[in-house]
Amino acid sequence: MLEFLKAILFGIVEGVTEWLPISSTGHLILLNEFVTLNVTEAFQSMFDVVIQLGAILAVVVLFFHKLNPFSPRKTQGEKKDTWDLWFKVIVAIIPSGIVGVLLDDWMEAHLHTAVVVSLALIVYGVAFILVERRNKNLAPKVGSVWNINWRLALGIGLFQCLSLIPGTSRSGSTILGAILLGASRSAGAEFSFFMAIPTMLGASAIKMLKFFLSGVPMTGTEVGVLAIGCAVAFLVSLLTIRALMEYVRKHSFSAFGVYRIVLGALVLAYFALV
Repeated sequence: MLEFLKAILFGIVEGVTEWLPISSTGHLILLNEFVTLNVTEAFQSMFDVVIQLGAILAVVVLFFHKLNPFSPRKTQGEKKDTWDLWFKVIVAIIPSGIVGVLLDDWMEAHLHTAVVVSLALIVYGVAFILVERRNKNLAPKVGSVWNINWRLALGIGLFQCLSLIPGTSRSGSTILGAILLGASRSAGAEFSFFMAIPTMLGASAIKMLKFFLSGVPMTGTEVGVLAIGCAVAFLVSLLTIRALMEYVRKHSFSAFGVYRIVLGALVLAYFALV
């Protein structure tokens, strides 16, 4: 029962931080420092990634009509636009997919530490504040996700490569990149959400394959922990995504930048003292 309660906590953290530009992986790594699941190391490594599937399902549910090219309620032109959007999403995830596959083991061995997460939180927190100040009086060139062209999609995809460093934030790097390249916050956020679907499906598939190839058996408790974590992440993500889309229509991301800096500094101070 205690492990299932921990799984609920992990699911809540994942469901909130996956979509806010504050790094879900970074928060899970930090949470692992204070709340330890009684599971194998191989399962923990897989769990930290696969729990994101629950969060991704929330995007599918919330944006199903917009993302469905077969919807009978869409005209032929709208169906074509939907296919074009999907092709742009696929193009955008290729750079991080290549880098992730090549460097996944190395990054997990060398970068998944509280210090790296803290520094990344601080650096990109400062970046968010500076970018928002720079763009304060600038009108975005791209106001809708439908107006994102191939060049902009690829540019956002290149920014996603930065998120492979834990603590950076996948949504944070892609939204920040989109804003720098001329997209509005809402257009950048939506495109970032859509990129998350194939990105996290691919990352989860790789982690699950590595886990099963390791030969480490999954206990009944671990199955329950994974199921509960994904389910809670899904439910919390439904609320978080709705809240974030409403927030970005009226506010900047500067508050998230401040949060990142404060959290990163506190974590650095904590590990300097222990």
